[in-house]
Amino acid sequence: MQVLKTHIEALIFVAEQPVSVDEISSCLKSVFGWEIANEEIVASINELQTKYSLDDFAFELLEIAEGYQFLTKKEYQATLGVLLQQKAQKRLSTSALETLSIIAYKQPVTKADVERIRGVNCDYAVQKLLEKDLIEIKGKSEGPGKAMLFVTSRTFMEYFGIKSVKDLPELKDIQPETNTIGTPAE
Repeated sequence: MQVLKTHIEALIFVAEQPVSVDEISSCLKSVFGWEIANEEIVASINELQTKYSLDDFAFELLEIAEGYQFLTKKEYQATLGVLLQQKAQKRLSTSALETLSIIAYKQPVTKADVERIRGVNCDYAVQKLLEKDLIEIKGKSEGPGKAMLFVTSRTFMEYFGIKSVKDLPELKDIQPETNTIGTPAE
């Protein structure tokens, strides 16, 4: 059904965030009253993914963050990087990146737990991460004081191009850069 595919394509194209199959189904039902099986929607999305995988297009349709989104292909990264650098907002500070990585790997986690790991106050870093929508509050802990629990957001998954937190690299796979002084022993 070509009409179905073009409507799905339009929905994904205009969305600022990945669109789930359920959201697509809900939109089509609201507008047209169509009851479409999720398998049919996924089949149309697969056809669109095949179409946009061709070299004729500078972008592709990818499944990320539990939904689908059009993204520019990797070979155009350098060109777009220049534009994005010109328009980029301030980058995250080292303390914000450290805080974000702790939250990503330990989630759900309280601010006190993050501070215990980092050894310093992280009020400012948590506030900046909340403002940039990279983390979100996901309830309260059962411990004394009922501290807020923080988790990474969909924006975090979109930014890093992952489907879920399970796709984060294992800590054992991350190799720190080694600093050596002098000449290496032979």
